[in-house]
Amino acid sequence: MRFTRNQKGFTLVEIMIVVAIIALLAAIAIPNLLRAKISANDALAKGTLRSLSTASEAFATSNSGNYPGAIGSLTSATPPYISQSYCSTTASGYTYSCTFAAGSYSFVATPVTVGTSGTTVFTISTGGVLTP
Repeated sequence: MRFTRNQKGFTLVEIMIVVAIIALLAAIAIPNLLRAKISANDALAKGTLRSLSTASEAFATSNSGNYPGAIGSLTSATPPYISQSYCSTTASGYTYSCTFAAGSYSFVATPVTVGTSGTTVFTISTGGVLTP
């Protein structure tokens, strides 16, 4: 007596090869995606600091060279110089702090976790000078 098997489907070896190929592709792609996210967070932090600086400089231009004394001066004006207060908040992997003094300001963006959410601390001060 002969049995004939009508075999359909994949063997275990074929499935293991496909899984290994997918794991290899993931091992290549995931670090690149993480680096892209860190770069995007860095760019957003710089852009946010520039926006805060531009709003402060515009405020000074409109107020006889006097810089704002608090972030509320920028957000509560009509129309507002900046729509959102980033001071003492965390956004996109960075924590922002703001310092206002008579005739000057300083904004700092600090990564929540260096190397994971951002690469370095960024500071912008009076006159719009951004330093990494």
